[in-house]
Amino acid sequence: MTDDQTTPSPDESRDEARPARPDHVPPTPMPPSVPAGYALRPERKSGGFGRGFGTGLGFALGAGAVVVAGSVLSLILMVVSAASLAGGAAPGASTALSTVWGDAGAKHSLRAIPIQGAIMADASDGSVLAGGTYGYEVADTIRGLDKEDAAGIVLLVNTPGGSVVGSAAIADAVTDYQQRTGQKVLVHISSMSASGGVYSTSSADEIWADEGSLVGSIGVISGPFQRYTNVTRIGDTLFSAGVEAERIEQEYLAAGRGKAFGDPFNDMDPESRKQWIEMINASYDQFVARMVQGRGMDEQTIRNEMGAGIFDTAKAKEYKLIDGVSGRDAFFRHAAEAAGLDPEDTKVEQFTQDAGLLGQILGVERTYGQAPAAVQGEGVTPSLSQSICGAQAIVALHGPKAALCG
Repeated sequence: MTDDQTTPSPDESRDEARPARPDHVPPTPMPPSVPAGYALRPERKSGGFGRGFGTGLGFALGAGAVVVAGSVLSLILMVVSAASLAGGAAPGASTALSTVWGDAGAKHSLRAIPIQGAIMADASDGSVLAGGTYGYEVADTIRGLDKEDAAGIVLLVNTPGGSVVGSAAIADAVTDYQQRTGQKVLVHISSMSASGGVYSTSSADEIWADEGSLVGSIGVISGPFQRYTNVTRIGDTLFSAGVEAERIEQEYLAAGRGKAFGDPFNDMDPESRKQWIEMINASYDQFVARMVQGRGMDEQTIRNEMGAGIFDTAKAKEYKLIDGVSGRDAFFRHAAEAAGLDPEDTKVEQFTQDAGLLGQILGVERTYGQAPAAVQGEGVTPSLSQSICGAQAIVALHGPKAALCG
């Protein structure tokens, strides 16, 4: 570099890089809508920060939406998993809890489990016209409860009975709960506890009945079996075969045997009758044994005096079928005290059907443990339980099957 050459200053370098400007720049014309004395703001071009901020914000919002959606999905899956683990809940059954007595914010709780309508074994038995109870699901609920879940159980009963299998499952689960937890199981009857209802609650610590309830019917039954003589015509109706005959006989039995037993076109042979009676007697003997063990009743009194009768509350107490008479509210207070709790700080909870949005998402159709009523309507044949409605079914049921099965 020579002495004549000088290094340009930074300002001079920038000036050389700038294009020449004209001496006169005409003013920007104002649109008619802009008042005089105001100038238009020059148009702003997006810079790097603007583009980066917009892109980052969009990405953050998108990622946030994904996280929220994932959280909602996870919550739904958690609820589904919890429902499926709560006593082995079947699809379409709600295990949501609601408070049915006491303050929802109470410190202590008892678990109420309804036994209502006909008692069936499980959902594979189908439905009956009036709905009912799935004995195995109720048993699973009881077996799934620990000390931490509730301070005791109250069974709320209004049933004509039903399946021997379902009734025995509940009674066995009650015994298991008592032995595992050392806590009590109390029963409250409203309207009726007959046959399978008495069977299923035989191992409870205390049984109380509301005023006017009916209790009893210690026995099992099978039938009806029909006999047609000189059949002249067979035709079909919506629910069963129509028959015209010279004579139609119908008989309820206490026993019988063989797959052909009950065929209305054949007489009942003595051997089949003898075997069926033996099977029914075996179920009856088990029923009596449970009442003797669970309720402290006298076996001969059951067999020779009570029979399969159903009784009012005064007679039921005399026969030791119940411990006393009580309304629902007084019963809950007593149940809390029997569990060593303060009734004023105790609530009673039970499963309820979730009819909200989550229930719709999960496809909830019934409360866990409860059997839905059979679908009815024009041209619809109800799906009825053959474990109760079948002619050869041995059931602990009071009253005619038609009230349940049509």
